[in-house]
Amino acid sequence: MGADPPLTDKTFLRGKVLIRSEAVVGLPDYEVTAVEEAAGEIRISVRFTGLVSCPHCGNSSLRRKDRRLRRLRHESWGTRHTALHLETVKWWCLGCGRYFWQRFPGILPRQRASERFHRSICEKQFDGISRSRLARRERISSATIERWFTAYLSRLALEKTSPEFPQVLGIDEHFFSRKKGYATTFCDLKNHKVYDVVLGRSELSLEGYLGKLKGKDRVKVVCMDLSTGYRSLVKKHFPQATIVADRFHVIRVVNYHFLACWKQLDPIGSKNRGLLSLMRRHRHKLSPEQHTRLSRYLAEHPAMEPIYRFKQRLCYLLLEKHHNKAKCLKLATRLLRAIAELRACALTSLAQLGATLHSWREEIAAMWRFTKNNGITEGFHTKMEVLQRQAYGLHNFENYRNRVKVSCS
Repeated sequence: MGADPPLTDKTFLRGKVLIRSEAVVGLPDYEVTAVEEAAGEIRISVRFTGLVSCPHCGNSSLRRKDRRLRRLRHESWGTRHTALHLETVKWWCLGCGRYFWQRFPGILPRQRASERFHRSICEKQFDGISRSRLARRERISSATIERWFTAYLSRLALEKTSPEFPQVLGIDEHFFSRKKGYATTFCDLKNHKVYDVVLGRSELSLEGYLGKLKGKDRVKVVCMDLSTGYRSLVKKHFPQATIVADRFHVIRVVNYHFLACWKQLDPIGSKNRGLLSLMRRHRHKLSPEQHTRLSRYLAEHPAMEPIYRFKQRLCYLLLEKHHNKAKCLKLATRLLRAIAELRACALTSLAQLGATLHSWREEIAAMWRFTKNNGITEGFHTKMEVLQRQAYGLHNFENYRNRVKVSCS
């Protein structure tokens, strides 16, 4: 058997087991002098072994004036609480003549807990454990946990926020609360992350935020639904960007007006949920039995058949993607012809559809050229809904904004 390894300022011997101080404390430049358990709590006596210098002038010529023992909460060992007993010294700087209490890495001034304990509490809170349960388990107040968690989220959100505005931007709205209404999500579609969340969805509520942004000239493409308010904001603050309509919302508008027209022509048949499902689907997604049933209904209602065929051709035209400029010009000709037919139609719902498509014809034509859409933003909205459900509703929008930045970046 070989001899025991030599003890250094980084190790201590307990029984026959040699333990590294950094592995026990989890902080550098600390020496563990004793470990004991009392009243279900682990007490670790440590002292700082690093260099000490004046925080005011940086001078290392110091004279010791006083000392005291600090008790600090540290990250728990399993279900047992841990406390650090740290000797701290009051120094007098020979260079500038100022007094100061010694500062330690991993422990903020005037704090009764280490940064590792703060982080462990905040991560448990972030994982969904309620503040009241954490307060009872760790024997600290709920207000203290809330203060730590707010600072933790702000720090993480600041680290994850990119200073540059995204080149491919997705804009969409989502519901926040009954009291504060809707919020607008700005999504970086190129890097698949949320850039920011702003309260409000009107031009007035977003004007102040967009007016202060820097680097807006970097935005080349903006994906959005058929919102006139968002379109006017984009044209004003991102004049060099190309607006691309979201394909899902365009086809949803087409189906909405088509179903309204169907309701006018056949009020009874439009209430049949089976037929409603067949009418809304694309033709290639129907089974042979469904094809037969739909053909039988259209044969019984000849007025609906040309409208249904027109709707299918229009949807398949809107589903085109990944085309060059020459192909887009041919598709644009077909789109303008379809819009002209809709605007000349005697049915009110189809005429309204034609007016809507005519107003958004340039943004719809851009769908065939660019591949990005707002599906990424909608996916992040699902994550935001999960965050709100886990918290049983969020009232502080700034905390919600920081949490979204951390979770969706």
